[in-house]
Amino acid sequence: MSEYHAPLRDMQFVLNELGYLEQVLGLPGCSHLDVELVDAILSEAGKFAHGVLAPLNVSGDRQGARWLDGEVRTASGWREAYQRFTEGGWNALSCAPQFGGQGLPRVVSALVEEMWNAANLSFGLCPMLTRGAIEAIELRGSAYLKHTYLAKMISGQWTGTMNLTEPQAGSDLAAVRTRAEPAGDGTFRIKGQKIFITYGEHDLAENIVHLVLARTPGSPAGVKGISLFVVPKYLVEADGRLGARNDVRCTAIEHKLGIHASPTAVLAFGDGDGATGWLVGEEHRGLGYMFIMMNAARFSVGIEGVGLSERAYQRARSYARDRIQGSEIGASTRSDVAIIRHPDVRRMLLSMKARTEAMRALACEVAAAMDCAERHPSPAARLEWQALVELMIPVVKGWSTENAVDITSLGIQIHGGMGYIEETGAAQYLRDARITTLYEGTTGIQASDLIGRKIARDGGKAIATLGQQIQQVIEALTATDDAQLQANAGNLGKALIALNASVAFIVAQFPLQPARVAAGAVPFLELLGIVAGGWQMARSALVAHRQLKVGNADQGFYRGKLLTARFYADHWLPQAESLSRIVVQGADAVLEMPDQQF
Repeated sequence: MSEYHAPLRDMQFVLNELGYLEQVLGLPGCSHLDVELVDAILSEAGKFAHGVLAPLNVSGDRQGARWLDGEVRTASGWREAYQRFTEGGWNALSCAPQFGGQGLPRVVSALVEEMWNAANLSFGLCPMLTRGAIEAIELRGSAYLKHTYLAKMISGQWTGTMNLTEPQAGSDLAAVRTRAEPAGDGTFRIKGQKIFITYGEHDLAENIVHLVLARTPGSPAGVKGISLFVVPKYLVEADGRLGARNDVRCTAIEHKLGIHASPTAVLAFGDGDGATGWLVGEEHRGLGYMFIMMNAARFSVGIEGVGLSERAYQRARSYARDRIQGSEIGASTRSDVAIIRHPDVRRMLLSMKARTEAMRALACEVAAAMDCAERHPSPAARLEWQALVELMIPVVKGWSTENAVDITSLGIQIHGGMGYIEETGAAQYLRDARITTLYEGTTGIQASDLIGRKIARDGGKAIATLGQQIQQVIEALTATDDAQLQANAGNLGKALIALNASVAFIVAQFPLQPARVAAGAVPFLELLGIVAGGWQMARSALVAHRQLKVGNADQGFYRGKLLTARFYADHWLPQAESLSRIVVQGADAVLEMPDQQF
């Protein structure tokens, strides 16, 4: 069975040669970083992922989390691994230094996060949700909440959760019924039930800090009446010590297709007098505050897709190199060969590899933009970077996770029948990947957000700016003396034309026929992902071409980059034109089909 090894050379290529690290090094708060330090961080993270987290992945999947009388026990080895994780400072990488964090830029921490997800997604979910809760409290919490919770959450001594969904509400947060009654002392009494709460109960940390959406008395109907509250598992005394158990308990954990070692809890708030909670920010603005967590989580879920894809690719590649079966097509001998010599297996491996590299580079593009949007000294520049972040987060989340489902499925296909047997390990990645397209908003929700809030609302301005950057890369490819790069430019140019046609359709028709546009929302998200991924692969090809021309010693690596980019241009970019036709012309049957004929 293959072992996970962090793809450090590929990560260094994205950071250093595509220029994302240089882009953030000049930002305020990043002056202490350099290439050598970042390489050391990635190397140590890779060792931790390989040596501590990856060995627990299969055993955690098979054992799962266990619920008994309101308490949850994580799988064997989980507590020890979490202790080593927090002692190593990994929980605090991208958190604010004033509360004990290390202040690393998001573009670096995103690659570390990819390693956790590739090695052990079930484990990585706990610090991911904690980080989102930290961001919400840091940005909107009172001085009391920051003082009471942030340092211990950043250290990992306490963990955090996000409590949105209720049995009757699902993704429709306007239907939230959890109540928050003022207690007269500045606190509220929270009563209600939440479901699908990742790490809502566990034995890794001494306290769990729940961020809970609820309604105060007399609040408006719909999403405008929702407020956000901090509700800890244990109340915190004035001196920072833990006090009494709060009125919140875990009534069950879900039995899931995948991520078995990650407890997904059903939480009951207020079986007695009510769980004590503290308001975050202002009343009735809770959904906006929760979107701080949600957007952070959506980006991180996209990183989950990258990590799972990388791990599935590594296992499939190892199997294809070792599995001897069949003779090579066109060879002079009939001797059996490793299946990596068979053209269709090579096509599948390249499909996995090319998309994973495209997703990683695109995620780093967005992560660096997040850093610039937060840290750049110019307010105007921060707004420009934030526009790119908001445009692309639905793509990083939706496109990367949909790809992950397909890539992990291809990993099973390369194993053949053995891939369907759990003992080979290939099936777990598909089971784990399947949730990533669902939580933090399904792909359909991401796509609706993309066409409505991110494109139609601003008349396509943000995506036009992105298109200009893609056009510059097309021109750079065309200006080279390499026929294959020029061919890549042609494919990317046609894909950009298809994207622009779809954008024009959305901008013109969304105010008039929103349902017609919505019918093609998911195909459009895929279209934008493919083109944006092609942009990143084209940039990679340009770097590799330059390095080969100057005689860089790592010839094999750069030759592989060129061929991977060529595969992407030949196999994926041509799909843009058909997807554009679906977006523009494909709504009639969707909208006209009578309900009873489904």
